[in-house]
Amino acid sequence: MKKTSPIKFALSHIKTEQFALLEENFSPKKQINLGTGLQFKIDTEKHAIGSFVGVTFEQGKKSFLKIEISCHFKIEEESWKNLINQKTSLINLPKEFLTHIAILTFGTLRGVLFAKTEGTNFNKFILPTMDVASMIEKDETFSLKGDNE
Repeated sequence: MKKTSPIKFALSHIKTEQFALLEENFSPKKQINLGTGLQFKIDTEKHAIGSFVGVTFEQGKKSFLKIEISCHFKIEEESWKNLINQKTSLINLPKEFLTHIAILTFGTLRGVLFAKTEGTNFNKFILPTMDVASMIEKDETFSLKGDNE
């Protein structure tokens, strides 16, 4: 079994990709459903990975609160090199690492959601805790040749 060294990285920036508050679609008497999405993208030039998390609060088929944020992480040079398979020009990101940055992104989204709804009636909609590990089934592999972002 190959021993892997820890991936050294730093959070480089956070971006609100989308935010919508559609008050006309909300009814206090209807059941609320929560939809979530998670995606990873890499930037081969910057040696970075973006974790994109989206959440939709909806009733029926109508969304009343929608938010998507991204957290971008710069991978340290040596760690980046260790993730690359030179023969195939593929980079493999381990499930455990992806889970870690996804958890950081979900937590960040929770804070951004709170800040953006502060002072409104929608501030009571707090993103519940989630089993993020179950959302990521396996390692992710990206091509270094194509556009992954």
